[in-house]
Amino acid sequence: MSVVAITSRPHPPGRSDRPGPSRPRPAPTLTITLDLAAAPLTPRLARLVDLLGELAEAGEGVVRLAEPVPVRAVTAVPAPAPADEHPDTLRILAGSRVVRQGDREIPLTRIEFDLLLFLAEHPHRVFSRLQLLGSVWGYEHAVARTVDVHVRRLRAKLGADTPLVTTVYGVGYRLADEARVRVDRFR
Repeated sequence: MSVVAITSRPHPPGRSDRPGPSRPRPAPTLTITLDLAAAPLTPRLARLVDLLGELAEAGEGVVRLAEPVPVRAVTAVPAPAPADEHPDTLRILAGSRVVRQGDREIPLTRIEFDLLLFLAEHPHRVFSRLQLLGSVWGYEHAVARTVDVHVRRLRAKLGADTPLVTTVYGVGYRLADEARVRVDRFR
């Protein structure tokens, strides 16, 4: 069992142009209790534990263990690929926001993941930069070349030998016809 307490960052001191003393406010705290010894962690719970550890390392929170936790309990076991699946198939685990190619996990930023998932959910369809900005980013008020930068970074992370995103010159982008992509919604 572990308890994680995340406190907000300290508030800046009161403005000097205000009359009277300022009262210190208590810092809000979020406490999360996890039973890590019950069973192996699911990928989503393992990601939560990783994120909480990152917050603690960054000094934005405190992790307190109520009792020693065996290392095996904090290790997530990746789901095996189906036997009939090609080894180069890119698996998008939408529930846990993880992308795997074989045994390799590919670290993606939030936008890279959302862009890849969006294109994989709409195969054979071409999207303009403005359509992608609206559907993936949620707004169309950015420079359209922002999409180009994210596509380039996504291609670099996936490797040159993985044809995934095709450029349709003068129009935009689409998922490549030869792309081996599988979206798992519930993992």
